[in-house]
Amino acid sequence: MFKFWNSHEQQAQPHPQEGSSCSWYPPSVVGSTNSSRPATLSSSASNSFNSQTPAEWSHSLSPVSPTEAAGVIALLKDKSVDELRKLLSDKDAYNQFLLSVDQVKIQNNIRDELRNETLQLARNNLDKEPQIMELRNQCRIIRTTELAAAQEKLNELDRQKEETLKFYSPASFMHRLQDAMNVTEEESEIVNRQLLDREIDLGTFVQKYKKLRTSYHRRALIHLAAKTSPIG
Repeated sequence: MFKFWNSHEQQAQPHPQEGSSCSWYPPSVVGSTNSSRPATLSSSASNSFNSQTPAEWSHSLSPVSPTEAAGVIALLKDKSVDELRKLLSDKDAYNQFLLSVDQVKIQNNIRDELRNETLQLARNNLDKEPQIMELRNQCRIIRTTELAAAQEKLNELDRQKEETLKFYSPASFMHRLQDAMNVTEEESEIVNRQLLDREIDLGTFVQKYKKLRTSYHRRALIHLAAKTSPIG
């Protein structure tokens, strides 16, 4: 199974069937008698080994760089055949060896750091929960009081704007101009009746009637111009 030792060490190696019968490794690791060393495992793979089938376990292996593989081989090279056989058959011995590999130590340290940072962030979020609740209550108060008053004021301003736009619209202007012309026409008729009924003298009639008719015709001209204008 291992090709890193002299020929006499290879002769002392147990029969492949004998090694595989007592090994806890999946078939992908120890199934071939020509493989060089047991495949190295990451810390996450070793932790989840018990809950995975051999097929899933083989797929979860991450690729190992030549440098990392050489480092692991260097650690295994100094071990005796009995120690290597123990690694194959003893899960605790294998895990102890695995945790002594520098790459695994680095990964475990990174995992512990990430876990501690996550826990710290969770604690910080929990510490801020009272402040978040207070801000939420303030937002609810603002929404039910100040926001309601501001919304009512905004609606009133919108209503005033609509009334202003309607008042100064061309249609409204034409309507008010026509009403003013009708009022002037009625006032002219009243002044005319007053003259016929001798309620006013001729001089007063001329002065009032001239003023009313001038106003009427000025408004009539404006109405006609607005009516024939493209805006109207």
